Amino acid sequence: MTVELPAHLHYTVEHEWLDDASPATIGITSVAADALGDIVYLELPAVGESLTAGSVIGEIESTKSVSELFSPVSGTVAEVNQAAIDDPSLVNSDPFGAGWLLKVDVAETGPVLTAEAYAAQSAG
Repeated sequence: MTVELPAHLHYTVEHEWLDDASPATIGITSVAADALGDIVYLELPAVGESLTAGSVIGEIESTKSVSELFSPVSGTVAEVNQAAIDDPSLVNSDPFGAGWLLKVDVAETGPVLTAEAYAAQSAG
């Protein structure tokens, strides 16, 4: 299976992605969305909440399982994707677009991978 990963994004070993924008947009990868199956519920931090890179910041629930979401950055939540909370299937159908989760004013970025490195570790 070939996974299409946008090369301009950064990835984590926990299957989150983020961009270089300010504030940074964060979501889960298509690899994670496919593994979870039909996503039915998102629990995300509130606007203004402080995040620490590597810490649990919420949950994503599918018809198969419940998984924790981890923050790839330290910073403050600037925006939450209410459309994805209202319709979690957006995360399945467009994980790198309409299915984004948070926008964060980044103070520090945790360890991230390139698309190529993420693809290699996800396949392994």
